[in-house]
Amino acid sequence: MKYHQIMKRVLATALAAGMIVTSAGCGSSGGGSNAPKGGEVQEVDTADLEFPLKEKATLTGLISYPANTESEPNNRTIFKRLQEKTNVEINWTAIQGDQWGDKIKLAMANKSSLTDFVFTAGFGDSDLLKYGEQGVIIPLEGYIDKYMPNLKAVFDKFPEYRTMSTDTNGHIWAFPWIEQLGSEKTAIQTVGSMSFINKKWLDFLELEMPETIEEFEQVLIAFRDNASKLQSEFSIDGSIIPMSCILNGGEDPGILINGFGEGYGDADTGRHIAVTDDLKVICSATQQGFKDGIAWLHKLYEEGLIDPEAFTQEWSTYVSKGKSGRYGVCFTWDVGNIDNIKDWVPLPVLTADTRNLTPANGSFTSGYDRGRCVVTSIAENPALVCAWIDQMYDPFQSPQNNWGTYGEDDEFDIFVLGKNENGDDMLQHAPLGDASPVEVREAENVAGPLAVLDEYYGVYVTCPDDAQYRLDWIKELYTPDMNRKYVYPNVFMSREDTEKISNLQADIQKTINAKKSDWIMNGFSDADWDQFLKDLDAYGLEEYLSIFQKYLDSYYAEGGADSGSGADAGTDAEAGADAGTDAEAGADAGTGTDAE
Repeated sequence: MKYHQIMKRVLATALAAGMIVTSAGCGSSGGGSNAPKGGEVQEVDTADLEFPLKEKATLTGLISYPANTESEPNNRTIFKRLQEKTNVEINWTAIQGDQWGDKIKLAMANKSSLTDFVFTAGFGDSDLLKYGEQGVIIPLEGYIDKYMPNLKAVFDKFPEYRTMSTDTNGHIWAFPWIEQLGSEKTAIQTVGSMSFINKKWLDFLELEMPETIEEFEQVLIAFRDNASKLQSEFSIDGSIIPMSCILNGGEDPGILINGFGEGYGDADTGRHIAVTDDLKVICSATQQGFKDGIAWLHKLYEEGLIDPEAFTQEWSTYVSKGKSGRYGVCFTWDVGNIDNIKDWVPLPVLTADTRNLTPANGSFTSGYDRGRCVVTSIAENPALVCAWIDQMYDPFQSPQNNWGTYGEDDEFDIFVLGKNENGDDMLQHAPLGDASPVEVREAENVAGPLAVLDEYYGVYVTCPDDAQYRLDWIKELYTPDMNRKYVYPNVFMSREDTEKISNLQADIQKTINAKKSDWIMNGFSDADWDQFLKDLDAYGLEEYLSIFQKYLDSYYAEGGADSGSGADAGTDAEAGADAGTDAEAGADAGTGTDAE
């Protein structure tokens, strides 16, 4: 990797900003009167931060938890063990995940409801820059260098992560979530929502695996026309659905249209951008391939091959129908969350005008979430807060926070405690059986800031089975057809540009997604397409792309990657969503499993 060359000036600024400035002494958590101001860093004796503390300390934190799981964080085994290990008790304010978006905004706007830190913030760039400018959260670069040896070790080994976490003024406003599972074009994040096909149905109807759009369409027709036979043979209660998805969501069928036109597809369903081989940022939804691909999906819909509820259904409905065995083709991160592994296989890349799979933006280096955890300005002991959070980056702790733990009192453990080749403790993944990966992980894990590196596998933890078979699928079925050189790299834009992108994207994304749904259902004419392009121009598409282009040019001018290399083509700022994972909660669960 050549990331030590990336944005040298930004890194230099970040390091300069990280110089330690002596400030007021350490007090008890609460009002923030003793907390350092501005970019200063609280000076404490590092011996006073050695865990377990000699005297018990109490901190406050905000955290989200998935619905239908344990709502009291301190009842989770992971946090129980951390309290024993550190002698730090956390008074949590816990918010159910589906209410987090609204309630965290209210909490951040009201100082009386703030806690010392926000453990599962999931803040976007505009949030980080806004809260930093308002003084609601504090810069962290100095604390990382002085009081966080675990995270600093990750940054030293992979300086791209420090760069990705640093704004244009040299500040780090949040602790990241990092998950390495493969790299470059074999990384697990290169393909978000895979297309899966019911192999049991294929075999029963004596059908071959389709490899072109024409063959795929014929397979769906066979599923439709043999519905009564399938229902009888496999005791299916409910109508047969040849293909289901959640349009414009994490389970979007966009992977099917990569082969149309020049083969860009629309892998980035949040921003609808792609990078050409001559390093130009384009809107993937204005390309001829997008137009032709949507017209083809409309044809499938007219033939009764696409689930009519695909435009409106929620995750729970989508899963429920899948668990009833009604799907012939579906889209998801892991089909084990929809039905089961043994009856389903990934659908190969389909050939239309060409054969190509555009990797997800930001996927070549790993999973990354810049805004995972923040420290607020009310914290009187920010050094202690940061030292405690640094425990989450311990190589033995991070996998547990990411996936779950061992020695639980209930009937299921994510891990059993075993030994590696050197005789040291190693977390060994327990078989999932028929259980849904996301459900069992959500019951045990705590998410938050962490780093799981490729080098940890076989030393601190085994690679989870569901991640390994996904990595194998990508390497065998998808990597050979990834013909694009670049994905859009991770950049931390200025607040001004972040706000411009956000404002422009609101109309652009809404227009693209609305037309996509409408056109798949109802079809469209060339006049409709021309008006669509005019509307996007009116909403500022040219300016939108120019901002992305400016940062892409800067990235490569700073040595972001060799101009002809796909290997170093970058990472994405919005990992959980923009890097192609199906859902934020799924990324928390470890390998991007569907969750929301």
